[in-house]
Amino acid sequence: MTHCKRGLVAGILFLAVALTPAAAVLGPFEDGVEAYGSGDYATALRLWLSLVEQGHANAQFNLGIMFGNGRGVPQDYAEAGKWFRLAAEQGGAEAQYNLGVLYDNGQGVPQDYAEAAKWYRLAAEQRHARAQYNLGYIYDEGRGVPQDHAEAAKWYRVAAEQDYAVAQANLGIMYDAGQGVPQDYVQAVKWYRLAAEHGVAYAQANFGVMYLEGLGVPQDNVQALMWFKLAVSRLPSGEYRDTAVKYRDFIAELMTPSQIAEAEKLVREWLRKWL
Repeated sequence: MTHCKRGLVAGILFLAVALTPAAAVLGPFEDGVEAYGSGDYATALRLWLSLVEQGHANAQFNLGIMFGNGRGVPQDYAEAGKWFRLAAEQGGAEAQYNLGVLYDNGQGVPQDYAEAAKWYRLAAEQRHARAQYNLGYIYDEGRGVPQDHAEAAKWYRVAAEQDYAVAQANLGIMYDAGQGVPQDYVQAVKWYRLAAEHGVAYAQANFGVMYLEGLGVPQDNVQALMWFKLAVSRLPSGEYRDTAVKYRDFIAELMTPSQIAEAEKLVREWLRKWL
């Protein structure tokens, strides 16, 4: 049977949507946060525009969010990038991350992976987990930087240690394949388990392979079937899901009805606990 592809690395990029929390003392910025939260985008826009000329980094960032998401204004990635840049140049990690996303995707700015890496790095050095993950992915793929699996593993690790689930999954892949780190199935299982328990579907599939083949864990068909079933229920259509389906069906043929029932019970218990 074809081996399940465990080398898949997810390169998911997110445009952050969280607004800067309001401070304890109310003022125009905090009034803008309240207005935005209630859907009064025109008031939020007016209040934050009154602050940006004073160099108010949080107001600049929030204007970037408004233009990036088209809330109260026409969606305009170039305008979003303008405001993110002003906030990023003042050291705002979330703005640095979002500006990196725009360069990564070529939204409102020319696509430039090196520039994306620059802004991700600045945010990553401030412990921004999504930026750490994206910087790891850029090194993993060699986009805008020389491909360097050791550097990728470094950034996946710091994000994974902040409980960022897709970084945990990708760090598991690095240990599984021996890319950038010594091959270590026990470490791969550790990180797959954390990501799988967070619901990362490709980590669930990879975790199932580890149980099926007894790599880093005792061989256990019941556990393997449980994780393949969960993965199949969550993976999008495509080759990777098709492979997981084949594994699910293959292992089920080797099991007794009582073993299959036990795996299905574990699936239900996991769903009740985590969903």
